[in-house]
Amino acid sequence: MELSHNESSTLSRIGDRSSSDVVVRIRTQEGRDDWIYCHSDILVKKSKYFADRLSDNWPTCQILDSRNCVEVYCEECDFDHHITVLRLLYATSDVTVTELSSVKNALGTLRVAVELGCPQIVSTCVGYLEAVPWEESEEEEILKTIPGMGSQAEPILARLQPVNALAVVRIFLAAIRFATSSPPSSMNDLKTSAQEQLEYMLTEDDDAPLLTADDEIKLEARQCVNRLLARFVNLVDSLLGDLHDSVAEAENVELLQSHLTDLSWASQIVTKLEISNDFVYTWVETSVNIVKVAERVSPESSLTGTKLKVLEVTAKVLEAIGYGTVILPTTRRLHMVKVWLPFVRIVKSAVDSVGSDEENDLMLKSDGELWQTLESAFVSIILTLPSSDQAEILTEWLENKHIRYPDLTEAFEVWCYRSKVAKRRLALLDGNNPTTNGV
Repeated sequence: MELSHNESSTLSRIGDRSSSDVVVRIRTQEGRDDWIYCHSDILVKKSKYFADRLSDNWPTCQILDSRNCVEVYCEECDFDHHITVLRLLYATSDVTVTELSSVKNALGTLRVAVELGCPQIVSTCVGYLEAVPWEESEEEEILKTIPGMGSQAEPILARLQPVNALAVVRIFLAAIRFATSSPPSSMNDLKTSAQEQLEYMLTEDDDAPLLTADDEIKLEARQCVNRLLARFVNLVDSLLGDLHDSVAEAENVELLQSHLTDLSWASQIVTKLEISNDFVYTWVETSVNIVKVAERVSPESSLTGTKLKVLEVTAKVLEAIGYGTVILPTTRRLHMVKVWLPFVRIVKSAVDSVGSDEENDLMLKSDGELWQTLESAFVSIILTLPSSDQAEILTEWLENKHIRYPDLTEAFEVWCYRSKVAKRRLALLDGNNPTTNGV
């Protein structure tokens, strides 16, 4: 078989039948069978496998076409890579990127070079694979292949090795400072990417979180989020005075939505880091002004923008209060129900009335998770209030035209049961109290 060879060569050329003294026969189970006319001095010098096969210590040596023959059986997928390795054994200069051509070819060539004991080709393939970018599928193939090749191939995996904890902390802190810095809108894509990666670092999925936050990390994260909250509160305060000015409104509503998007993300981060208190306290104290601003924004942006962004953050805050993640006194819990329950009703009713031709709003309309979260949080908070406050809220709900949402049926049922058995329950408690029995 005559193979082309465009590198500079020694006096011997692969495939030169007239000067060859050995035939390498590459065979597969599928029936492929190629004879490559080679030269034993080159094979022995550059391949431990061929050196062993052509040595006097090898028990038998086949003869083919009046030459020593070395049969090499391989998988079909590695057939071409064996040809490549044989060709590269004849190269008199360093193998170039063009010859390896791709990660797939380099990986296959490396695999065969390791099997045939060709250290120079192994070194070249390792250098290539260590330096070039990989596609995701190529990375998975590398992870399957390289670990079994020993220390000679370890440099390829350098980019996949875990980094030390200090490096993780440094990049986390740098990222959260940037992600909460409210950069110009031209940098929104960069900011969003940083936010996504920060959340990913803290998420437990098939793998443990990349970062375990200590007190120092939590303090820095809390300060970053608090600065973001402060900018948001200042903007809300300024909008209360500027909304009569259409120019100021147009300039600031977009900024408001950007802050709300950041705060929706930040609410996830503070929950994961268990530092929700400041976030919740600030939102509670600013709730009245937030509702005023959200109710007065221009109609064209109210549904697809500001109001729903506001509710995304509010849902997280109400969840934290309703499930006891953040402890608030009765007056503040009651305050949150009275401020947000009417607003949520109005927005939900408006979303439900959106026409079927409005595609963007339809996507929001179909997002039931937000509404379910808000409803469950309201029920949980209401059931923590004194009975008289519950009665007032439930009466208003039963008389309201928006009775369908939020559905407070569960709270109503629990209130009815508690109220009906209250005297009996408390009487039993009094009867079991030693003080009331004169003891």
